[in-house]
Order: sequence, then C-alpha cells, then structure tokens
Amino acid sequence: AGVPLASTPVETSAAAGGGRPPKASRRVRRRGENSLAGSLASHGVLIVASLIALFPVAWLIYLSLGPDKDDYLHPGGIWSKMSFANYSFVLQHTGFFDWLKSSLIVSLGTTVIGVMIAATTGYAVSRMRFPGYRKFMWVLLVTQMFPVAVLMVPMYQILSDLQLIDSYLGLVLVYCSTAVPYCAWLLKGYFDTIPFEIDEAGRVDGLTPFGTFARLILPLAKPGLAVAAFYSFLTAFGEVAFASTFMLSDTKYTFAVGLQTFVSEHDAQRNLMAATAVLIAIPVSAFFYLVQKNLVTGLTAGGTKG
Repeated sequence: AGVPLASTPVETSAAAGGGRPPKASRRVRRRGENSLAGSLASHGVLIVASLIALFPVAWLIYLSLGPDKDDYLHPGGIWSKMSFANYSFVLQHTGFFDWLKSSLIVSLGTTVIGVMIAATTGYAVSRMRFPGYRKFMWVLLVTQMFPVAVLMVPMYQILSDLQLIDSYLGLVLVYCSTAVPYCAWLLKGYFDTIPFEIDEAGRVDGLTPFGTFARLILPLAKPGLAVAAFYSFLTAFGEVAFASTFMLSDTKYTFAVGLQTFVSEHDAQRNLMAATAVLIAIPVSAFFYLVQKNLVTGLTAGGTKG
C-alpha cells in the first residue's frame, strides 16, 4: 500500500515542460490537397477564363435583342427596349428553314457515313495486320495536307461526272473525304487502348469479327465515337467553300452559305446578323448537349470488370 505509483509519460512530459499541456500536432496536408490560397487562386483563374469565353456569346445575344440597326453603337439603350423582333424577321423573311433543312441533312449524313467508315477503318488497322496497313494510315494523313483550292477543281469534275452537282449526297461525300481521315486516326487510337482480350472473348463465344466489333468494341468506344461525330458534324455544318461551289440552288444552301448571302444583303443591319448568328448556333449547341456526356467518360469503363 505504501509503494509509490509510477508516473505516466504524460505526467512526465508535463513536469518537464513546466506544467504546460503538450502542443497539438500540426496538420499534414495530404497529397493532391491544395491550400486555401491555392484553391482561391485556381478558382479565380477559372472564373476569369469562363467570363472571357462567355462574354462574346452573351454580348452577341444582347445585341440581337436591339430592335434598331444602330443599337450596337449605343448598347446601353438596348436594355430598355429589347425585343425579339429581329428573330421574328429572320424566321419569316429569310430562307432560314431551308438553310436549317439543308444543314441538318448534310451534317447528319456526314456524321453517320463518316463515323461509320472511320470506325471500321480504325478498327481494321488496330486489330488486323494486312500488307501495307501502316502505309495506309499515312496515306490518309497525307490527304489532309492539300488545301481546298487544290481539291476544288478535281472534286467538281468527279461530282459532275457522277451527276452529283447540286445534290446533298455529293456534298456529303465531299465532307466525308475531309472528316474520315482524321476520325480514322482518332478512333484507331481509341481502339488500341481497348484490351485485345475482349476480341478473343468474343471469338470464344462464337462471334464473327464484325459481331465482335459491333457488340463488344463499339460500346466501349463511345467517347471516341462521340468526339468523331462532333468533329464530323462541325466540319459539315460550318464549311463554306465546298458548299458555295457545289450547291447551286438557293433552297439547298447550308447555314454557312445562307449567312454569307444574308450578310451581303443586310450589311448595315447588324442586329439582324446577330439574331441570325444566335439562331444558327442553336443546332450545334443541341448536338453538343446530346454527345457531351460521352466526351469525358472513361474509354474502357466496365470493359475489364468481371
């Protein structure tokens, strides 16, 4: 009963420090965790960059709401008298809906045909080893080096011989000649990252090479297909030189050519041109909204899960 108790380490350290409690350990920042100043700085930079990117679009929409052609000189007065009169004029007194129909036919046709050809080409070069498969991809790349002015005359001659001048199919084929080489390179890179064991599993299950490609590979390549589709759509939607040369009828003009003629007719009416530009941007924005969920997803997400 008279034996003294041994002092604990806490008591010993407290006695050594003059009775002061031990200091709290300093919090260690984990890897990848930013400090408060770093987070504020990065968010500030992102906000400024977003404002710089969105300001021209917002300014164009704001100017399109001004009813007078000289409102762009005094933008402060638009707020009190803004209206949708410019949009009503463009929709009722121009060939907007003819341009919309032609642009959608050509753009969607280029997207479907171009992506289909590019996907089969990229998969064949990625998986099959036939003579000259490497040179074939370089030949596709070389076709992108020729400027539009050089290709215009031979393409016009070819389309004339095929009687495809002033036809949607002829313009779709011309745009595919531009979109397919790039998309084939893009999709080949996507297919290279998909494990080859998936193809072997398809063969074990009795699938043909095309069945393996359609049922197993394409679902895993949705991000690549979305990027290729978006590129093909934009290529056909915004091209001017080929469309203005090969399309002769006013009712078959695409948006790019129609806007070009509209600018020449209403050069001083910038309010109408702003409204037309906003309306033309709507189909592209809608198409981007449809494919954007696949642009950032993992390429082989779920491909190796058992």
